[in-house]
Amino acid sequence: MSDPAYLLPVILALVLGVALSMYVVLDGFDLGIGILFPFFRDESARDQMMNSVAPFWDGNETWLVLGGVTLWAAFPKAFAIILPAMYLPVLVLLLALIFRGVAFEFRWVARHHQRIWDGAFAAGSTLAAFAQGVILGGLLQEIRVRDGQFAGAPFDWLTPFAIMCGLGLVSGYALLGATWLLMKTEGEVERKVRGMVPALLAGLLGFIVLVSVWTPLQIPRIAQRWFSVPNIVFLSLVPVATAFCAWLCWRGIRHGRSVLAFAAAVGVFLLAMAGLVLSNMPYVVPPVLTVWQAASHPASQLFYLVGAAILLPMILAYTALVFWLFRGKIGAGEGYHA
Repeated sequence: MSDPAYLLPVILALVLGVALSMYVVLDGFDLGIGILFPFFRDESARDQMMNSVAPFWDGNETWLVLGGVTLWAAFPKAFAIILPAMYLPVLVLLLALIFRGVAFEFRWVARHHQRIWDGAFAAGSTLAAFAQGVILGGLLQEIRVRDGQFAGAPFDWLTPFAIMCGLGLVSGYALLGATWLLMKTEGEVERKVRGMVPALLAGLLGFIVLVSVWTPLQIPRIAQRWFSVPNIVFLSLVPVATAFCAWLCWRGIRHGRSVLAFAAAVGVFLLAMAGLVLSNMPYVVPPVLTVWQAASHPASQLFYLVGAAILLPMILAYTALVFWLFRGKIGAGEGYHA
């Protein structure tokens, strides 16, 4: 157990998990705001929505970079399989994120064409969220691998299950965005979004139930993981905790406790991710490559781990500082752009 070849892949898998979890939560709510944009026609309301994330959105994407670099540096064999298998949705994801970033900045200066950039921001956010869900679904439904290389076709990822995962992530990000707006805005935006949150919460729970039923029916090893004894006793805590967080979110909405609603929505998301990890651990490319089989040389992993040990606390500290400095609600006409 003290062998570096055993411990280092586990530690770096945890780093990868932290990076992806932080990205999903932090970039999730600002992608969610873009997804909700079409439901707000007034430009002042859209300004207020964008100002609620203006200080954060650039830094939030740092976690996606950290996750991608960790996968590439620590698990190169997995990276070499996942990227060819998901070329098209990854390309869509990157282009959507770039397009969304350009739209975010241009809408403030191109006032005569603001509607165009609003549409670009909404489309980029929605496409990025959908592409992320499709990549997740394509990975969960198992990639065809032969002799350590991707052996499938370019459109193997395009299945009803992957599309359902894409729609589910769009729904989930919309919930995160809505609860963020509850916490960070006031006036008409807060009033309108309060009425949207229950439906978004119900939608996300519906997708979670659908994935929870679909995966064990489609993949026998996942059914064995969840429904064998004694696993079922311990793993049943995950859906119970998810239901509890959903109840807390609903309660926060009803009683005007916006921080509770947002925190509980984040809890639902993280528990859903935990369920997927528990279904597939220790595989990084289910079901052919474990974290140990996909790992780079221990010397390379140790080198990367030293860098991650320095950078990770810095990123966490920067993130905490920004959220502290820009705490509080944004009113109509207030913000950080001229």
